[in-house]
Amino acid sequence: MRLRPCTVDALLALGQVALLALIGRGAYSLGYPPLDMRGYLLGLLVILPTLVRSRAPVAVCLVTYSTWVLYILAGYWPVVTCFGPMLCLYTVAVVRPTRTSGYLAVLLSAIWTLSGAGHDARFLAPVAAQSICLNALTWRMGYLARRSAELARRTREEHQEKARRAVAEERGRIARELHDVVAHHMAVISVQAGLAKFVFDSDAETARGALDTIAGTSTEALEEMRRMLRVLRSQEDDGVAPDAPMPGLARLEEMVDRVRAGGVPVEFRVVGTPRPVASGVELCAYRVVQEALTNVLKHARRASASVELRYHRDNIEVSVMDDGEGVIPDRVERGRGHGLIGMRERAKLYGGTISIGPRGTGGFAVRLTLPTSARAAPPGDDAIA
Repeated sequence: MRLRPCTVDALLALGQVALLALIGRGAYSLGYPPLDMRGYLLGLLVILPTLVRSRAPVAVCLVTYSTWVLYILAGYWPVVTCFGPMLCLYTVAVVRPTRTSGYLAVLLSAIWTLSGAGHDARFLAPVAAQSICLNALTWRMGYLARRSAELARRTREEHQEKARRAVAEERGRIARELHDVVAHHMAVISVQAGLAKFVFDSDAETARGALDTIAGTSTEALEEMRRMLRVLRSQEDDGVAPDAPMPGLARLEEMVDRVRAGGVPVEFRVVGTPRPVASGVELCAYRVVQEALTNVLKHARRASASVELRYHRDNIEVSVMDDGEGVIPDRVERGRGHGLIGMRERAKLYGGTISIGPRGTGGFAVRLTLPTSARAAPPGDDAIA
């Protein structure tokens, strides 16, 4: 059980009173007068301030020194009440700067040495050595306790800062994932809703197809949201794997079909031999393509686009290009928009490179290269990127 500071102070004061009562009468054998009523009263005056030493360490220390000097000048044995001044010196060394406690340590050693010299000059050297050694040890113990407390405080602050950074990073990952899930599907739904409204009276079949696309897209969006929530909950429940697969390269064609249904001609091609890729790398590539096509839907609807997935020996490359004239280049130059920032952060997370910018022949291009080796993907790459 941990004692409260006030309880510790009270116990230390009682210990000093017990010491005063037990060895006070033994002073006679050393040539000092035995404690009488005045001696006990002065001894208690030395002890009492130590009860509040934590509230005003320097002031209490000086008051204790002063009453101890009165006790010594009265001719009583200093050792009986020396624990109080030493305790106050230790407290100052714990909570105050080194220079302050150092001055008080020197002052206490001087008082102690002069008390011995005033009683018998023959004892000056041993008393001086005793006072210097004991007070230096007391000061050193307080100094080390203060350094230990500062180190513990800094360590605690560093841990808290790391925890805050981890929370901020997790919030950033969740925000990117929410942006990617919601923005793409809502862009498709918005385009299809506008199409259905436009042809509702004149072309029922086209309107029905648009509504079917809206229904399918909203269902997929809900499924991805549920999957993301399951991943987050599984991270809180000892890493239990979610039961829903993450979107990956195999679903790129489905995404392209949705964008085609939104009125943007999109060509999709795969170059090279498909092979297994780390699931986190797949998710990264999927989200970057999703964000790029979402920007095409928002800013270059009259353009045509192409998506290419290329398998190399040690990496994969995905590119999304369009031939429209949107406002995306301006956004890139200003560095705004969670989507563009998210694409760069995802590429960096998995050790890849990405280039985003306007094409020389018109339009816009996003090119992402990601390593496929297991070493390139960080541990736990099945988590939300």
